[in-house]
Amino acid sequence: MNTTALAVPFDQTALHALLEQSSQDEIDGLDFGVIGFDGEGVVRRYNAFESKAAGLSPQRVLGSALFTVVAPCMNNFMVAQRFEDAAAEATTLDASIDYVLTLRMRPVKVKLRLLAAPAHAMRYVLVQRG
Repeated sequence: MNTTALAVPFDQTALHALLEQSSQDEIDGLDFGVIGFDGEGVVRRYNAFESKAAGLSPQRVLGSALFTVVAPCMNNFMVAQRFEDAAAEATTLDASIDYVLTLRMRPVKVKLRLLAAPAHAMRYVLVQRG
């Protein structure tokens, strides 16, 4: 297991920049889910917390399209469209929303934090459960 945990709250300011600089071990130590994806929507970062909570291995998720393969339940105006709009307008996105995940599981109420910025290649969906 990891030995380098980040003590970072879900609502930490400047979290996007911190995630960009964090190692895999550091994001694995977070107590919320981290899904990082590139401009094409392909998952490039996925932490241990989210893997365990979602029941999806990193091998199954990494390299797959987030909104069509991994989490089609987020392919809507509340999540995916906000990333598209931020990219089209070259604006920063930092929004938290209450959400219900439904893919491959019973419905689970979560809080999502959506992070994107023109200065960062990676975009993030953070998932806080409970």
